[in-house]
Amino acid sequence: MSVVKIMAIVLILAGLLGLVYGRFSYTRETQEAKLGPFELSVKDTQTVNVPVWASVGAMVAGGALLLFASRKR
Repeated sequence: MSVVKIMAIVLILAGLLGLVYGRFSYTRETQEAKLGPFELSVKDTQTVNVPVWASVGAMVAGGALLLFASRKR
């Protein structure tokens, strides 16, 4: 399988996941202060919304790559 076909499949899967889930969250830990042996850190949870147009665009781009990669041979 060629690299172009693998990238096309990855784009299609990423687009599908974006449509199904729509958002994802991650936790980031930041160091706020350090006073001698004591350290204050904060865990901050952030949510990222995936736009529908980005998911559909990834799927269309992946489909186009897959189509043109198979027609090339």
